[in-house]
Amino acid sequence: MSSVVIASIARTPIAKFCGSLSSLSAPALGAEAIKGALANLPPDIIIREAYLGNVVSAGIGQAPARQAVKGAGLPDSTICTTVNKVCASGMKATMLAAQTLLCGGSSQPGYAMLAGGMESMSNVPHYLQGSRSGTSLGHAKLIDGVIHDGLWDSYGDQHMGMCGEKCAADYGFSREDQDAYAIESYKRAQAAIEAGVFTEITPITVPQRKGDALIVDHDEEPGSINFDKLLKLKPAFDSKNGTITAANASSLNDGAAALILMTEQDAKDRGIAPLARILGFGDAEQQPVDFTTAPSLAVPVALKHAGVESSDIEYHEINEAFSVVALANMKLLGLSHDRVNVFGGAVALGHPIGMSGARIIGTLLAVLRSKDATLGCASICNGGGGASAIVIERMN
Repeated sequence: MSSVVIASIARTPIAKFCGSLSSLSAPALGAEAIKGALANLPPDIIIREAYLGNVVSAGIGQAPARQAVKGAGLPDSTICTTVNKVCASGMKATMLAAQTLLCGGSSQPGYAMLAGGMESMSNVPHYLQGSRSGTSLGHAKLIDGVIHDGLWDSYGDQHMGMCGEKCAADYGFSREDQDAYAIESYKRAQAAIEAGVFTEITPITVPQRKGDALIVDHDEEPGSINFDKLLKLKPAFDSKNGTITAANASSLNDGAAALILMTEQDAKDRGIAPLARILGFGDAEQQPVDFTTAPSLAVPVALKHAGVESSDIEYHEINEAFSVVALANMKLLGLSHDRVNVFGGAVALGHPIGMSGARIIGTLLAVLRSKDATLGCASICNGGGGASAIVIERMN
């Protein structure tokens, strides 16, 4: 059976919440990422099927993945599925696309798959629950869809930040530890941007009400940090004893990423030089309140599926939902920080929740390419107690 390879990858810049990309819906952002990924391949490549992650779909309209695919100009025959595995959606979409190729697509020449994820957190609406049956007397409360459907632990009825606080207490990470980690994440991201390593970014043209269109070509968050202010911020979730702040947690953002997958044989037959080979992947689940450390369970599953040992992996990407997530999983997996998130992570780059699982695959590829390394593993936790992980081998 032919291996599955990543033939192309592209992403939008990651914009700040209500920032430069806020006029674009999640599917519109997805369409731009798809067009960017396709631009790197021969024009006769046919995408037979698409899996695209999206978390908060309220107000977007029917079938977000289909909208993105149509917006990118792909034919009506393209099969489309929207994936919601919370923050792991973009990675799970990639895993499903790889499985589709492994389960039959390899017998059909030209069977390329589209995977990725997209999120416009700026455009998530507020909800007026109960309005359908009427409000007989008194005030009606608006519910923030970003928090309710994206950032809320439904099982403990608390913000996921409180789960992060539990993780910090369980593993002994102080406010100072997390602030130091966040500062390093920003510095690494700033250095990576200065070095121009994020070649997968496709610039976005955003029409303006007046004047010329705005060209967005870089991630907005890394350059906006004030390190002095970071150290003085109050806790975001536990006002008395909290260690997590708005700065040592990931931010709210807009963005999209897209990958084109093919079988290795098909890529070879078409003269395409793949970027990476997908060696294996896996998922894990535990108690919802402990979602923060689920990557430490998913990574061994992915390594076993890939047939490699932990010592074989040269670099890791662990999504920084909070600084403490990376700190705790590095501790549990026995990883050195100089091999984890070396170009910064979601704390600095941003975390459009439906996009991030796909984004960190692209960042891992950038790391492997820049460091002339071969094997890497990307992992990401998700609300509900889960995580996904994927192992890739750089080829080109």
